[in-house]
Order: sequence, then C-alpha cells, then structure tokens
Amino acid sequence: MSSTTIDEFRQQILQRQPLRIRGGGSKDFYGSVPSSMQESNLLDTRMHSGIVSYDPSELVVTVKAGTTLQALELVLATRRQFLPFEPPRFGDDLSAATIGGAVAAGLSGPRRATVGALRDFVLGLRLMDGVGRELKFGGEVMKNVAGYDVSRLMAGSMGCLGLILDVSLKVLPMPMHEATIGLALDQQPALELMNQWGGEPLPISATCWADGLLMIRLSGAEPAVRTAQQRLGGDLVEADQAAQFWASLRDGQHAFFAQTSPHATLWRLSVPSVTPPLEVGGSSLIEWGGAQRWFHSEASAEEVQTLAHRCGATATAFRYAPDRTQVFSPFAPGVLKLHQSLKHAFDPHGIFGRGRLYPEI
Repeated sequence: MSSTTIDEFRQQILQRQPLRIRGGGSKDFYGSVPSSMQESNLLDTRMHSGIVSYDPSELVVTVKAGTTLQALELVLATRRQFLPFEPPRFGDDLSAATIGGAVAAGLSGPRRATVGALRDFVLGLRLMDGVGRELKFGGEVMKNVAGYDVSRLMAGSMGCLGLILDVSLKVLPMPMHEATIGLALDQQPALELMNQWGGEPLPISATCWADGLLMIRLSGAEPAVRTAQQRLGGDLVEADQAAQFWASLRDGQHAFFAQTSPHATLWRLSVPSVTPPLEVGGSSLIEWGGAQRWFHSEASAEEVQTLAHRCGATATAFRYAPDRTQVFSPFAPGVLKLHQSLKHAFDPHGIFGRGRLYPEI
C-alpha cells in the first residue's frame, strides 16, 4: 500500500475534525444525515485502490477499500469467480461504487437468502482508527475467525467506527448454469410457494415477487437447473432479459423503486419469511424468499416502526425519507450502551460519521 496515501489519511484523522468517509458516493443517500454529517470534512478513499493479493485456488482476494466493485469483478471474472453476495451499486454511475463503501453499508443483493450476507464473506480487514492507528483483524482463511469477529463488525458500520483500508473477502466460482422462470401469482400464494421451496433441495439462488409476478432464478449444474425448471413450471425468461432484471433489482434500478410521491418514503423491512402480506396501503416488492419486503408509504417513521415491531421485523427508511434522522429501527433496551462503548473504543474523539447510523453515536 502507498505509505504516502496512508499518511495523508492519518493526517486528516489527527486533525480531530468531523470526517465523512466516502468512496464513489453511490450510497450518499443511505443512512441518517443530520447537520453534523453535512458539516463534516470529506475523506475520499478512491486514491487507495488496487488488488493487494488474489489466490483463486483458495477463493480469497484482498483489495484496497477505494477499488471499485467493477474493477474487482473484472479481475475475478477472468477466473470465473465472483462476489456471491451481489453487492448493490446505486446512482447514475454504477461503476463508481467501491468495495470499502459496499462493506461499510453492509448491503447484499438478490442471492443473499441462499449464500449469506456480505458480512459472512468478510475474512479480515485493515482499518485506521480515530487516533490514526492501523489495526488488522481476521485473516485470509475462515479458520482464522475466533473470539469477537471485529472484521465483520465493520460490515454495516457506515464508516462510524473507522476508516477501512483493505478487505479480505471469500469469493466463489460462478454458477455453471443459470435460468430464470416467471409465475403469475398473487402475493399470498407466492409467499407460500417461496417458503415451501425454501425447505426443498432446489437450486434457487434468488426470488422476487412484484405486480403479480414471481420471478425465480435457478443456479447450478445444468441437469439440476433443468430438473428444477420442470418441477417448478412457469415461463422461461430469455437470458439477457433475466440478467437485466436481477441487476436492476440488485441496484435499485427496477421501476418499483422509483419515487412515487414527494412525501413517500421507500421502506425496507427484514421480516420472518412466513410473515403474511403486510397491510401497507400500496404496492410491495418481496425478495429473499419472503424475508425482505419493500414498500412506499407516506406514513410516519413511528407508524412504520410500530408495524415492524408487531411483525418481529426491523425497518429502514431506505430512500426519499423526509426526515433523515430516523432511518433505522430503534435500539433494543441496553443495546445503545454497547454501541456507544464500541464507538468510543474505535473513535474516542467522535470524528467518524457523526450521527450517520444514530444520533447517539
């Protein structure tokens, strides 16, 4: 890694001024943005980019945080490998998203329900804390994970705990064959089928229900995919059209995600997959076998959080929220103190991402 770049990062941190860590800026809309965030100085990670090491035989890659997802995926594709958690990229320039931003946001794409979340593929990382120290956690093999898994703690931390420098990730071989089928179904029978299929040995890698259509992606060996296709029925979707559909779903480009009203918020709920259809007064989009529900609503954050609590769910005001200070589900009793202790341990002067997750941290 470039010592000059690292020293520049350290000098910014040692000034003890509020900092907003940013890569490609594709997720600037995500999370809380109180006045303290708007007034923060920018720490741009894009100057710190490149592949540190890549061992295709061990399915592990270590990459600098400012490296774009596009650049990393091009390297992996040369060995027919990929990031199985399908990290989303947003905005007008989908090539701008960085791996550091992906880890900090902790978001996963359509394949998450079958392979796991982004955090499950973080083997280790190097970061710089709030006093300029370089810290390394985890390693480059799964067996190095022991005790408190600090490296995975950074997934979804939104840059509030420290500056991610390098990340070691587990990668997987690309599926040998994929096919997408569509079934015309109402929401309730679609949910029942997704939950039924979740308990069967089927090569399902993604599901999505919206506007009366259930889309199912099958991935694996060609005979297994063909057999599953015959078992599930439905209409086969042309390959290019299917690839475009799943990419649009991953990146929030699907027509459903467009703003419906200047007063409506796009909500994302993580629920038990068997949760019945939510009474939200509008259209919904369902992913992850029923476990992720999206909807637009002009209801207050308090009303939606109450709905989520009744369902045993967590709710996030994902986009277009008029009030960007109440984005994530409230803390459970006692959890706030734990988060504040972690924040103080990594960032004793409170300079990183003030209020990006919660006003209290």
